[in-house]
Amino acid sequence: MDSTHRPAARVICLDAAHRLLLLHWRDPFDGTWLWEPPGGGIEPGETPLVAARRELAEETGLSPAAVLDRWVPVDRDVRWNGKRYIGTEHFFLARFAEERPPPVRTGLLPDEEATLDTHAWIAWSDLSSLADPVEPPHLLTVLRSLAPHGPWSDA
Repeated sequence: MDSTHRPAARVICLDAAHRLLLLHWRDPFDGTWLWEPPGGGIEPGETPLVAARRELAEETGLSPAAVLDRWVPVDRDVRWNGKRYIGTEHFFLARFAEERPPPVRTGLLPDEEATLDTHAWIAWSDLSSLADPVEPPHLLTVLRSLAPHGPWSDA
């Protein structure tokens, strides 16, 4: 399997009840499923923050202004569409004042539309009980780094 590094940025979205927004994707290559925060590749000339805000708007329709200018590096090793992606990505935090703000799919690219199954606002304490893998597997650790004073800090 070919491996590559694609500079990318992702956004951990938290609603008013501290739930995380995850997107449920089906790999077009092998049919496996995964949950992942919104995000994607950094385009030439973009900063990671600009990419994170653009990707959030494209994949969810949620306000890009909610993405805070604070990030942590996250080492990734994920397989998608017959390729292995290895490298460090920028993970940002976005906070929303309401509970479960509804994402919309209007900004998706055709291949994203075909592979995105659904979204869900998931309680941080339920991450380990999801039937399909969460990427990155240590997402709760990433959340603790970005928001160290949340209810997850002592869990």
